Order: sequence, then C-alpha cells, then structure tokens
Amino acid sequence: MLLQVLGTAAGGGLPQWNCACPGCTGARAHPERRRRHASLAVRVGERRWYVVNATPDIGEQIEGATELHPGPGARQTPVAGVVLTDAELDHTLGIARLREARDGVDVVGTSPVLDAVRERLGLDAVLGPYTPVRWRELPGGAGRPLDGESGITVSAVPLSAKKPRYAANSPDSSGYWSVALRLHDSGTGRTLLYAPALAVWSDAFDEAAHDADCVFVDGTFWDDEEPLRSGFSTRTATGMGHLPITGPGGSADRLARLPGRCLYTHLNNTNPLGDPHAEQHKLLTERGIEVAAERMVIEL
Repeated sequence: MLLQVLGTAAGGGLPQWNCACPGCTGARAHPERRRRHASLAVRVGERRWYVVNATPDIGEQIEGATELHPGPGARQTPVAGVVLTDAELDHTLGIARLREARDGVDVVGTSPVLDAVRERLGLDAVLGPYTPVRWRELPGGAGRPLDGESGITVSAVPLSAKKPRYAANSPDSSGYWSVALRLHDSGTGRTLLYAPALAVWSDAFDEAAHDADCVFVDGTFWDDEEPLRSGFSTRTATGMGHLPITGPGGSADRLARLPGRCLYTHLNNTNPLGDPHAEQHKLLTERGIEVAAERMVIEL
C-alpha cells in the first residue's frame, strides 16, 4: 500500500485567507510553512488512486503529486474516487471540483455522511449533469474492497456523532458522522488508521490503533486551552470536538505507547507545530511521534 500525504492543515489551511494570527502571518512570510487542507492519497493499482477527503485544495493537491497527474490520454486520470471520514465542508467541497471526470467518480462514505453530502449540500443533483457519481456506503466491521481486486479493504471505526453545522437538524444520531478509516492491504498484511478528527479516544479506536502499522491522528490543537488563548473561540479544543495533543488525556501519551508509526495531521493555524522550528517538534520527536509533512510518501 502506497500513501501520499496531500495536505496536513485543519479547516482554512495555513495561512487562512482571513486570519492574521502569528501562524498565518508566519506562513505568509515563509512559504515553506504553508499547509493545504488535510488529505491523503492511497494507491489501489497501477495508476489508480483514491483520495481521502476531497478538500477545497484538491486541484492544487493533485498538481503537487506527480503520481496523480493525468495521462497518457488527454482526459485520462488516475484519480478513481474519494473516501470521506466525515461530512465537514473542508473535507467535501472538493467533490464539486471533480465534475470534469470523464468516466465518473466514486464517493465512499458512511450512510449519514453520504446523505448529508448528497441531499444537504445537493451534490447529487448538482454533479449529475456533469459526470456520473457512484455513491458507495462505507461499512464498519471487516470492511469491503476499496477498488476491485486491489487487495485493499476499507472500513469505518466510529468516532463521533458530531454533525456539520449545515446538517445539525438531521434526525440521525449515530456515531458514524465522524469516523477513522481503517485500510488493510491483504498482500502485505499491513494496516493504516487515518483519523484527522478525533474527539474521544474510545476503546474501539484504541484497539484499532494498536492493530495498525501506521496511524494518522488529529493534531488540530497543541493543548486544550489553545482556542481560548488564541481568541478565536469561546470553546476549548475538546469542546470543539478535537482531542488536544498534550495535557490531561491528550493524545501524545497514547500515541507514544503504540507499536506502529504515529503521525499528526490536521493542524490548526494557531498550532505552534505550524512552525517547523518550534520546540514542540522536538518534544514529539523524543517520544517517537512525527508531524506529517506535505508530499510525504509512505509505503506499507
């Protein structure tokens, strides 16, 4: 299983267009600090890839990854589809940018996520006149083949019943609004767990994390008080649905005990990890934990 990191930022990216916080100001002054919205590409065959979460940056992300460039035909693309971890706007708006797909596109997600994207955002009706979209439900449990005979299966580990604001009045209250993706390669026996939004470290998630060879985890905020301290929110990190990296119950202590490779993604623009020279990077490195980098390639 070959993975390519397409982006590592939380909603708004780094810098965020309307923000002059130290993180965004620093990224404008130092372009190497810029981060696109969190996303990942997974190869399922020769010149055939799925993108995890379709962000507003998806066009630029594809251009930044040579393996995802079109060809050899004029409109032949290796991007076969999208797998969604949730229905949040920063993870779904990029689906509309795939309307030029000549042979259509697969969109894989849990039932409430697909309902929200198709009906609440209206993407089923909007995209229909442009390209066929094949909406495929993402299961829990043992999983299903991601694509044909690739040997890669995908399943959902339920994380939260948190709904995006535009779907707040949806009657569905299941825990499948936000999930971690478990991707398993039967050929190598290796497993990836991808959780860019993590509110609570549940027993089910802990079991999946211990079973994984590589784990990407929500790194939105460094500590629980960061949103309050930054002045952009009246809620803590956990109040916003993101388990902080450090502090009581933080994810770093748990990641340090896992057997597999562990990386943080989905960094908010206020997170000090946005600065590659921040001392917080050293603290994580000492514990064997990484911060995912743009265009990073991982083979499992």
